[in-house]
Amino acid sequence: MTVANPLTSALQQIQSMASEAAGDPAAPGAQAGATYTGSFGAALKASLDKVSNDQMSADNEAKAFEVGAPNVSLNDVMIDGQKAGIGFQFALQVRNKLVTAYNDIMQMQV
Repeated sequence: MTVANPLTSALQQIQSMASEAAGDPAAPGAQAGATYTGSFGAALKASLDKVSNDQMSADNEAKAFEVGAPNVSLNDVMIDGQKAGIGFQFALQVRNKLVTAYNDIMQMQV
């Protein structure tokens, strides 16, 4: 059994909620009394913590390379830096989508 990435889990929850809201009877939460095992907020926090940890790890590895640590190669430093950058860009885009969705909801007429 594999462990899902928290962002993937959050995306799956959003998709299942959208299917449920659209009235799809095959949606996982469409049955009465269905519960979700995790919350969106917890998944989002875990994802942001992972992005932060990846950035700190990449920074520490770059500093270790700069001082000449023998067990750190330039390839690893560059790859970890790119991974941290991509994770940050993804988190930024998720934040932008959440802000847009919040603004759309706040502008709805009730």
